[in-house]
Amino acid sequence: MIPGGGQPNMQQLLQQAQKMQQDLANAQEELARTEVDGQAGGGLVKATVTGSGELRALTIDPKAVDPEDTETLADLVVAAVQAANENAQALQQQKLGPLAQGLGGGGIPGLPF
Repeated sequence: MIPGGGQPNMQQLLQQAQKMQQDLANAQEELARTEVDGQAGGGLVKATVTGSGELRALTIDPKAVDPEDTETLADLVVAAVQAANENAQALQQQKLGPLAQGLGGGGIPGLPF
C-alpha cells in the first residue's frame, strides 16, 4: 500500500526521473567519446565512427586504389562506414538499452530501439 491514500510520492518520482535523465546523459556522453571500427574488402578500407555514429576516420589501403575502378573503391568505403555504424548501433543498444527499459520498456523517442 502506498502511504498517503494511494498517491505516489511526487518528490521520490521526480528524483528517480532526474537520476534516469542524468544516467542517460552520461551514457550518451560516453557513446560520443567511444570509437568503433568497421571494415570492408578484407580490411582494405576501414572506417572509425563514434558510438553515436559520427565518422571520425577513414583508412584506405593503397592496394584498394585502382584509378580505372573507382566504383569498387567507393563501394568499399560505403560498406566500411555501414559496418562501423552497425557496430555503433550495437554499442548504443548495449549502453542505452538498460536505461530505456528503466523508462517502462517502451524505448526512448528518437533512439533506434
